Amino acid sequence: MNNDGQATESPWKRRFLILFMITVGLPALVGLWLIKRFGGDEPVDYASPTEHFKYGSTGGEHEMGFPYWIWRALPEVCPQYLPGKGYQSLGMVYEKNPDGSDRDVPVGTSMRRFQGIDRVFVNCAACHVSTVRTAADKPPTIVLGMPAATFNMKGFEEFFFRCAADPKFSKEYILPEIKRQGGELDLLDRYLVYPIAIAIMRDRVLALAGRFDWVFKQRDWGPGRVDTFNSAKVIFNFPMAHLDPREFDAPADFPSIWRQRQRKEPKEMQLHWDGNNTTVEERNKSAAFGTGTTPPTIDIARIKRVEAWIMDVTPPAFTDFFTIDAALAAKGAPIYKAYCATCHGASGSDFAGESVGQVEPLAKIGTDRRRLDSYTYTLAVNQATLYAGYPWRFTHFQKTHGYANMPLDGLWLRAPYLHNGSVPSLRDLLEPAAKRPKAFYRGNDVFDPVKVGFVSTLPEANGRKLFRLDTTQAGNGNGGHEGKAYGTELAAADKMALVEFLKTF
Repeated sequence: MNNDGQATESPWKRRFLILFMITVGLPALVGLWLIKRFGGDEPVDYASPTEHFKYGSTGGEHEMGFPYWIWRALPEVCPQYLPGKGYQSLGMVYEKNPDGSDRDVPVGTSMRRFQGIDRVFVNCAACHVSTVRTAADKPPTIVLGMPAATFNMKGFEEFFFRCAADPKFSKEYILPEIKRQGGELDLLDRYLVYPIAIAIMRDRVLALAGRFDWVFKQRDWGPGRVDTFNSAKVIFNFPMAHLDPREFDAPADFPSIWRQRQRKEPKEMQLHWDGNNTTVEERNKSAAFGTGTTPPTIDIARIKRVEAWIMDVTPPAFTDFFTIDAALAAKGAPIYKAYCATCHGASGSDFAGESVGQVEPLAKIGTDRRRLDSYTYTLAVNQATLYAGYPWRFTHFQKTHGYANMPLDGLWLRAPYLHNGSVPSLRDLLEPAAKRPKAFYRGNDVFDPVKVGFVSTLPEANGRKLFRLDTTQAGNGNGGHEGKAYGTELAAADKMALVEFLKTF
């Protein structure tokens, strides 16, 4: 009590409160701030299903994601490992902002804030979006769901591997480039988070490069293609050096992904080029594996959004870009019915046909066998262990002995043709193998509406050097799908009519 009879606070109580705030309260506040700053797992979401397809997450940013500003900086830090300016030089597609500038990330990449940092990595659209130009001086039109005909995936992988091995992959070079590009990093990001992230990313990419050393020993795939299942073998730790050499150099075109519902209803088709799975959902999760997801990190909810969209999305019509000679197409309809409908369906929207979606034995179809040989029984068995313990464990992968008869929806946008993209146009495909181009250029988005395929005779397009595909090399063979049964012996006029009818698909 003081002299006035009022209670006074005891000095020990004040000391206790001060000590409590220092030892408990302040650490708790700091802890809460750290949880808020470095906790959380928030992907950028989009209301529109098409925007989600272009930029939504599959979960790959968790393990494989590049911190946003490192992703932005690397093309300027390591330009010598790119064929031109930025990721565009690898054939990645950029949309325009309202001011005419490129969007900050390309179509086919997603962003997620994870462990306190924005991370970027590829999603499904990286392999299933491309552009079409009606002439070299015309602007490109972005088409969703078509094969990524301009995207050089091997070049994309090699860029990061080579850059990570370069001394410039360091904070001394990356942080100034981030600042030059307008990246306003706060003090914590500038002096702690990003320096640590740069070191971790360098170590991670170099470790992955060591496992993917076989990539550098293979020939280039070129844009629009990927050696799908040899990459899976690396992830499964297969002894790559001891594999049968015939399994290597097995590039295959990216497929289109329209009308997936018709591939499972009323009957399930055999999917992938070799028909090694009959379940759309398993095929999709397998594809997501290629975007950096793992069993613990796959974002099932967001993948289901993509699945729902591709069930019924349809390809753009040829007539959205060019005209069709209706009379000539009418002459081609009965030719198609006689030679093609049994294996490929009645039309681009009608998949009815006795052998549609079934595997054609290699001995009959006769196309390049490397893609088939690369998918082995041993790999099929290993895929069955993926997602073990999860409700979506793989149970339908199997080894086959041929290639699946694909429906032809959006056929005009799926050039070059055959599973390995070794024939540049539909008109060329109707010739015997000996008369098909021995070499041509891939990666152009200018379309030839007469032959039905992308212009393939020029070594450069739109400021980019194109890839010369040599069909005499292993994995690039353009033989097969020929003979009387396949229409290669038709008269020239009938071939013209058939190609015109195929434009309606």
